[in-house]
Amino acid sequence: MEIIRTPAEMTAWANRVLAARQTIGLVPTMGFFHEGHLCLMRKAKEKAERTVVSLFVNPLQFGINEDLGRYPRDFSRDCQRAQAEGMDILFAPEVQAMYLPKSSTKVEVAGLTDGLCGESRPGHFVGVTTVVAKLFNIIKPHYAVFGRKDFQQLAVIERMVADLNWDVEIIGHPIVREADGLAMSSRNTYLSARERQTALCLFQAIAHARKRVQAGLVAANILQREIEELLRQEAVTIEYVSLVDQATLQPQDVLQKSTVLAMAIKVGATRLIDNANLFET
Repeated sequence: MEIIRTPAEMTAWANRVLAARQTIGLVPTMGFFHEGHLCLMRKAKEKAERTVVSLFVNPLQFGINEDLGRYPRDFSRDCQRAQAEGMDILFAPEVQAMYLPKSSTKVEVAGLTDGLCGESRPGHFVGVTTVVAKLFNIIKPHYAVFGRKDFQQLAVIERMVADLNWDVEIIGHPIVREADGLAMSSRNTYLSARERQTALCLFQAIAHARKRVQAGLVAANILQREIEELLRQEAVTIEYVSLVDQATLQPQDVLQKSTVLAMAIKVGATRLIDNANLFET
């Protein structure tokens, strides 16, 4: 595996691969790899002949008082794990290389970014779409793999790609969970043992919601109240509990096959998200 640090070197590699008529798969990440990231890498290898995993803790998507400074990092371990998964390239640029002085261009997807995480994290998705757009231009992938845990992010990127006519296939990988159901996240490392147990309320809420749907419940407002009450019993801070359409992200009054339960909470100081299509098992 080769480690590339600059956009120019990365594009030169991509151009050589394209000249050889090989396909490129990309896994964009912020590092501190866990099994969820490794699953994305494996999917990229299934789809493409050459694979790139990017590692860039993107300052543009962190708001004031968020955890940019303490975001977990372990470059040596990440290199070992990416190499073990057979990645061809680890692209790990410095901030100064990705954002030139006086850089004034950003990419924004309107509408889809208004609610859910976008409401409580203003500017976050502009940071996401801007850096992903830059990665697409630098690496020129045929395929890009994202985890469905970041449900809104995936929808926003799919819209950006469609709106800008990018010739890249976006692949959403199912959420990878711990044995007890907790969605894998780099931020899980922030949790104390007690908080880690409390965080299971998200998966318990999904199980409750699916059980109610299977029993015939169709009123979204009733299910939303039930989920909020379940979470409150665990003394977490609820940011949102929403039942939305998986494509438009608009709140739904009636539960149907396109309905996704999306949640964001704080367990202590740690912000966690989770989601599920309620009609999938």
